[in-house]
Amino acid sequence: MSGTKNALIIGASRGLGLGLVQRLKEDGWAVTATVRDKNRAEALHAVPDVHIEQLDMDDAGSVNALHERLQDQVFDLLFVNAGVKGPDDQKPGAAPAHEVAQLFWTNCVAPISLAQCFTENLHPDTGVLAFMSSGLGSITSPDAPELALYKASKAALNSLTNTFVSQLGDRKLTVLSLHPGWVKTDMGGEGADIDVATSTRGLIDQVDAYAGKGGHFFLNYKGETLPW
Repeated sequence: MSGTKNALIIGASRGLGLGLVQRLKEDGWAVTATVRDKNRAEALHAVPDVHIEQLDMDDAGSVNALHERLQDQVFDLLFVNAGVKGPDDQKPGAAPAHEVAQLFWTNCVAPISLAQCFTENLHPDTGVLAFMSSGLGSITSPDAPELALYKASKAALNSLTNTFVSQLGDRKLTVLSLHPGWVKTDMGGEGADIDVATSTRGLIDQVDAYAGKGGHFFLNYKGETLPW
């Protein structure tokens, strides 16, 4: 399959991660997808010709083991989708410290740590590194005070991504911080604006549009630039 593009999707058992895999396969990509538990990923197993790997992104040993297994592969896209909503009560000071720490580790520290590990596996000229951010991660957003800690974790992800990009040196890597929209997932709920297929089609369209441009961009699934 000469010319086939190769993607690594982190966190693909359901929701947006699964949708990304489905859209990429529709477009003819070769896809490697990670899940925490292969035995709880029935929908992903139903997508034809996907290579499935076990990964706990929060565990450095698990990340290093995955990198060792995939060390000879070159990817056109690394999309870090995995993330969590966080504590039920997100008023500062209300949630236990360990839950807040886990939220920030999973949503901002672990994604950057994984990206650092896999940067050299991305195509040097046209590779795209994408993070599932959120419009709520913009510090200009007054929305969703009930998700104050989640919002802060996504703002922190954007900040750490900016720092990461500044340390890439001469590498012409395209880095996208992507807002999927308000999507009907377990996190977004049934009252959300759009379905997974609409969101993920838009996200993949942005990956295709920005490949090879180089630099860091904060966009939504429609391709609209968002304020930091």
